[in-house]
Amino acid sequence: MFAYARFFRDYVRAIGNYWFASTVHKAMPTLTPIEPFTKITPLVTRVLGQNPGPFTLQGTNTYLVGSGEEKILIDAGEPNIEAYTNLLGSTLTGSRIVAVIITHWHHDHVGGLNDVFTKVIGSKVPVYKIKREGFNEGSDIQFVEDGHEVTVPGATVRFVATPGHTADHASLWLEEEKAIFAGDCILGEGTSVFECLHEYMKSLEKLKGLNPEVIYPGHGPVVSDPFAKITEYITHRMKRETEIIEFMSSGEERTSMDITNAVYSNTPASVMIAALNNVRLHLNKLVKDGKVEKTGFEMYRFMPTSKQ
Repeated sequence: MFAYARFFRDYVRAIGNYWFASTVHKAMPTLTPIEPFTKITPLVTRVLGQNPGPFTLQGTNTYLVGSGEEKILIDAGEPNIEAYTNLLGSTLTGSRIVAVIITHWHHDHVGGLNDVFTKVIGSKVPVYKIKREGFNEGSDIQFVEDGHEVTVPGATVRFVATPGHTADHASLWLEEEKAIFAGDCILGEGTSVFECLHEYMKSLEKLKGLNPEVIYPGHGPVVSDPFAKITEYITHRMKRETEIIEFMSSGEERTSMDITNAVYSNTPASVMIAALNNVRLHLNKLVKDGKVEKTGFEMYRFMPTSKQ
């Protein structure tokens, strides 16, 4: 009874903090500063989404790709961010967006699409993404699969399906630079959340196998040592699983929120609901592995036989 009382108290608190963090765009002073507009290479320009916060870090990174007048826009930011559409428009002096690629369905990547059409481009252009099964994503999007290529002068961008963060998540391979636009699969700072841990780990290994020379993340600074960063991500997820098992090893029943509070004790309150989601997915895996049993609603216990 007391365990459930704690769970609901902490869950309501986490939901409230999540709502506040998601609706108030506030700069995060502990993060690496990122300029609103940066020409990173002759082919790649980063335009910051002007939507900072605990989940978006410095803001959503959107990218203009191409060496000539025609550009591909990778991701479109959030809706109703006038500072972003103004910045994107001013960045396009002498060039124009002829195609948009969306890495995944989250609103801070696709939500600003109509604003980009109406306030920046002035018309609709082809939009490409991997389909989110079971959802109506509108008539403006052309659904593609792993390996599909979008080209403009000087740049060939190829879809690399990397599910896990979301089922429809795509990373994008820039052939001319041997670079990956990683969306939210890999961030420039911190770690990402995911919908499916198994698929997410496979996607990290897939990106590692491509041996990119640089990673352009969906949030945070450019990753100049991709091998080290991807290895760090894989190691981190394995470490979290070990921490969960160690906390549960006494055999006492624990709620998912008890485990989250213990394993993510130094995590800001604004992102605790995301931490809880990660713990739940780790627990689902551990249940399938036979290391943990689910004994009730949000209640789990370590399996003694798993010590062998």
